[in-house]
Amino acid sequence: MLPVHEALPELKASLAASSAAVLVAPPGAGKTTVVPLELLGESWMADGKIIMLEPRRLAARAAADRMAKTLGQKVGETVGYRVRMQTRVSAATRIEVVTEGVFTRMILSDPELAGVSCVIFDEFHERSLDADLGLALARDAQRLLRDDLRILVMSATLDGAAVARLLDGCPVVESQGRMFPVETRYLGRDDRLRLEDQVVRAIERALAEETGSLLVFLPGQGEILRTAERLAERIRRPEVDIAPLYGALDPRDQDRAIEPAAPGRRKIVLATSIAETSLTIQGVRVVVDCGLARVPRYDPASGLMRLATVRVSRAAADQRRGRAGRTEPGACYRLWDEAETRALPAFADPEILDADLSGLALDLARWGAKDVADLAFLDPPPAAAFAEARALLRRLEALDGEGVLTAHGRALADMPLPPRLAHMVLKAAATGQAARAARIAALVTERGLGGRDADLRHRLEGLERDRSPRARDARALADRWAGMAGKAGTGEPLSDGLLLAFAYPERIAKARGGQGEFQLVTGRGAFVEPTDALARAPWLAIAEMGGGERRDRILLAAPLEADELAAFQDQFETEERLDESGGGRLRVKRVTRLGRLILREEIDENPDPALIAHALADRLRREGVSILPWGEAARSLRERAAFLHARDSDWPDLSDAALLHRLDDWLTPVLHGLRGLNALKPEVLDGALRTLVPWDQQRRLDAEAPARWTAPTGNSFAIDYAAEGGPKVEVRVQEVFGLATHPTVGGVPLTLSLLSPAHRPIQTTKDLPGFWKGSWKDVRTDMRGRYPKHVWPEDPASAAPTTRAKPRGT
Repeated sequence: MLPVHEALPELKASLAASSAAVLVAPPGAGKTTVVPLELLGESWMADGKIIMLEPRRLAARAAADRMAKTLGQKVGETVGYRVRMQTRVSAATRIEVVTEGVFTRMILSDPELAGVSCVIFDEFHERSLDADLGLALARDAQRLLRDDLRILVMSATLDGAAVARLLDGCPVVESQGRMFPVETRYLGRDDRLRLEDQVVRAIERALAEETGSLLVFLPGQGEILRTAERLAERIRRPEVDIAPLYGALDPRDQDRAIEPAAPGRRKIVLATSIAETSLTIQGVRVVVDCGLARVPRYDPASGLMRLATVRVSRAAADQRRGRAGRTEPGACYRLWDEAETRALPAFADPEILDADLSGLALDLARWGAKDVADLAFLDPPPAAAFAEARALLRRLEALDGEGVLTAHGRALADMPLPPRLAHMVLKAAATGQAARAARIAALVTERGLGGRDADLRHRLEGLERDRSPRARDARALADRWAGMAGKAGTGEPLSDGLLLAFAYPERIAKARGGQGEFQLVTGRGAFVEPTDALARAPWLAIAEMGGGERRDRILLAAPLEADELAAFQDQFETEERLDESGGGRLRVKRVTRLGRLILREEIDENPDPALIAHALADRLRREGVSILPWGEAARSLRERAAFLHARDSDWPDLSDAALLHRLDDWLTPVLHGLRGLNALKPEVLDGALRTLVPWDQQRRLDAEAPARWTAPTGNSFAIDYAAEGGPKVEVRVQEVFGLATHPTVGGVPLTLSLLSPAHRPIQTTKDLPGFWKGSWKDVRTDMRGRYPKHVWPEDPASAAPTTRAKPRGT
């Protein structure tokens, strides 16, 4: 009897009384293979089916196989499965184990889930995007269409209360589970060694210290293959088998990896996180954990899903450790120090927080949800990422301006593909190339198919030559996609590069610099090895790239011809700017771009005068009006207007920003016929500027803000309206003798900078009478000593102004 059997009475009672329940049971409790079989006999099941979701194809197939064997049957009878590329069900099937993405297709096609009595979400703690969406859709269907539908969420490590709240406070049932003691041994981390070398050392130690088979956790396929190579060279024990286990592996090889070792033999299973949950590999009592996982991270700027290598969460580390104690006491070797465990995040982030949400947005539109808030998500998708996803769907013509699904969008939603690839297949169908595009989609979505060549053409050839069951299933699946795309159209055949570009227009790339170097539409760099045939292509359409700091390695791409870019002309941007020839003659350079990529440049030596005027205006908008050849009159007008505008907003604003904003009102008309801004005469500029000042204000301007101030001698001086502290003039002090009141401009005191006969500053004042009565005495003494030939009266307020020195002989 498995531990979950003890929780079955409470679970059955909860589902009999409620439409939903949460079962929290640790690894090894038996929930995956026991609970569905036990629920078949419940009265509320009637003759309905159970749909159980698994996060991975391997887990779905393994769970179905285990349950079928429990019943003494073959898969496809009472228990069957549906996964991508494989389906084993029949009319007699009552339990269907499906991957989470398959369930999304099922419920979108049949929201009532006709004939289904219960939906079980297994291993929900992994929090995949498809699982979160599936639960939201199932809950909505239950609430609106099927109040008799049962929903059961099962997990090993999960905040059951949070899920229960999402399901209207449903019961939470816990199973204590059973796990044999597992001794944890920390080996530390040696940064001087490659990860594979550290792992091999740990495996060698474990083989020497422990009995039984080993389950070794590595981040990804590359590390698994390199570790397998090292083990084959170093381990000379004929009774030890090495078994890789990762998602892209052929299903038959996956099944062999999880089978128990033959009697008298030991197995080393090298696995990704695919083996963390759901699977019990018989005979494994030793786990070697490198503490790393490879997870997808979506980059909205490039549209790329990048794989990042990250530290596992504490929950995942505990799951991995637990695999050693499923059937007997075991040992877990961890390639880090014990203290580091406390620094690990408690749980991994839900995929919905860091994923490409275009598929989610399309599914919600198909469901009829106008907004994310219409459905109940445990973690709502980030608003910015969801908005970007909807923008992508509008670019793919899947949504109209109101966010409603278009006819093309419905066709995309019917295709069991990501929106980009579905769009590509449908585009190809219009020219009779759906089959070719569907095979491209298979290569993009199924890693490892067709080999590892970066050239899509070679990869497609490899797929056709491959006679493995996985390749055969992939070709059959692609044929089904092609059939779903509808009746074949006719037209000019499209290249593989153009087909890819339809799916990933932001990954169109142009050759630059050295051979093999490319620049994407987004501006980011990418490269292939200079010896690769793709390195000689002038343009590429890229399907897959590997992450880098400043540039990415191109992993899958196809050549693209420049004239094929016309298919994206609605995204072209044309910029016209002035260009100066060697002789100083102005011409117009017309640059057409796709994103950051220059498609073509054209030079017009004799452009239309209006075009030059427009280009000159654009230059001013880019560089500002300060580059204009302002004359003294125009500068003075702007300063005087600024002085008046600050006091009364009825006066026009002639600031740089305001002039740029109204450029077409005052300057563009006078630019016609010019070949450059240096041909603009200051007096013309002054005249154009004055058109912004109404006639009645021009008449008042000299009265309220005169350009010059007249001293008592009759001489006039320019007023500096831009001076700090307000309008200011510089004048020799003798010329203001006899002035008993301080002059004003526009109602404010005029700042007087009083100068010596040698035009050196002696005093700045806004209170001339106060100066005469105050510090003049000291200034007079100093000035008499310095300039004895000039008149320095004791009472300058009553003295006559002068511009001269004393007459001779006085």
